[in-house]
Amino acid sequence: MTVYFEDIEVGTTERFGQYEVTREEVIAFASRYDPQDFHLDDAAAAASIFGKIPASGWHTCGMAMNMIVSHWKECGTADASMGGLGMDEVRWPHPVYPGDVLRCEIEVLDKRPSASRPEMGIIKSRWSVFNQNDTLVMTLISNGIWRTRAGKSG
Repeated sequence: MTVYFEDIEVGTTERFGQYEVTREEVIAFASRYDPQDFHLDDAAAAASIFGKIPASGWHTCGMAMNMIVSHWKECGTADASMGGLGMDEVRWPHPVYPGDVLRCEIEVLDKRPSASRPEMGIIKSRWSVFNQNDTLVMTLISNGIWRTRAGKSG
């Protein structure tokens, strides 16, 4: 069953996911997309504020997106997702390290139908990502586009 824009309620919170962060993945991502020395080199990381190699914040965003899309596929929401308009207030209050196991919470903050496109609506939600110790490692506000029942055939 597909979950459409109309089915999503403001104020709801979903908790899900389990993503184990590996050293190999942290270094591979950083090598390609955020090649700062403290993401790539043990000595540079030890001399930094992190003390050991941390994941890039952008990598943390990607790991969260992986958990979210997997969750949407499991619960029938993926077919109604039409992409996003952007993210606001991205924060990384605590580093993510290899060996951490991440999970997500998404709270629906607001929703509005599109004024010009009846096949879609906008959902504003807060994403919170926690590690295995329930330490908050990332927050952001997502502005997603969702298919309405009027747009289900297109």
